[in-house]
Amino acid sequence: MKTKWLLLVLGIVLNGCTISYKFNGSSIDYTTTSTISISTFPNLAPLVYGPLSQMLTEGLKDMYIRQTRLQMVSDNGDLDLEGEITGYSEAPMAIMEDAYSSKTKLTMTVKVRFSNRNKSEDDFEQSFSAFREYDSNVNLSSIESELCTDLVKEITEQIYNATVAKW
Repeated sequence: MKTKWLLLVLGIVLNGCTISYKFNGSSIDYTTTSTISISTFPNLAPLVYGPLSQMLTEGLKDMYIRQTRLQMVSDNGDLDLEGEITGYSEAPMAIMEDAYSSKTKLTMTVKVRFSNRNKSEDDFEQSFSAFREYDSNVNLSSIESELCTDLVKEITEQIYNATVAKW
């Protein structure tokens, strides 16, 4: 008899207690938010790498499609992302004794305007940046695509975390 009561109580307790984890890291209320619009991010930096605008825009779209249940719309989404690439530059690093640099730093900066039509207190305008160092004896054009892929990945993660993951 005690065993039956114990099992009954244990069943009720376990049924009433649930643990919920979000593996995608988003904090979206899908009851009020179902769409996102992401405008093309033009490259307004003084130094221009042709494919960078498309790489960033598509990277952002892919991130939100993969990590959320939001539907992509061309404009007027519940969430709206727009902005531009404002910086793309090289700088010498690690100056050696012969006054030459052994490393060069490639930096990308993106200005983002985020609007949440259902929760305006989440709106912001902010810049995000990332950099990669590479050996100065390597021609940038030979590794630019790979470096930009890494930069875009890091910046899209920063933007995602600031907009819907709230990290």
